Amino acid sequence: MKDLAGLQTLLQPLFPGLMGVTLLEAAPERIVAEMAVRPDLCTSGGILHGGAYMAFADTLGAVGTVVNLAAGQRTTTTDSSTKFIAGAKVGTRVRGESIALHRGRTTHVWQTTITNAEGRLCAVVTQTQLILGAPA
Repeated sequence: MKDLAGLQTLLQPLFPGLMGVTLLEAAPERIVAEMAVRPDLCTSGGILHGGAYMAFADTLGAVGTVVNLAAGQRTTTTDSSTKFIAGAKVGTRVRGESIALHRGRTTHVWQTTITNAEGRLCAVVTQTQLILGAPA
């Protein structure tokens, strides 16, 4: 289930699927995805909600860790820090790129940059993923 299609299938019935996260690339050190900025993901001003940015980034870091897990392992987010820089308008798309800063035995640290349709940086999210379960 670590191929792109399998990962997308895993996300579909979950919150990322509800948000419309579409994976574009999935490699051990880099995850790329897009998401439509829909009205139900926005603030009253028609700008992507901060929580949607955070959930989008959290998904990418978690997927990055999943790509690296051994059989029988699972992951959970233990820490996340978000810096908001610019907005993304309803009716456009955002792109997220998550890069592994650290891939250790028990934790991974991912940094996700989210850009709007104009390519402007909207948010930077750094998160730590805890790896649970013994490797097979």
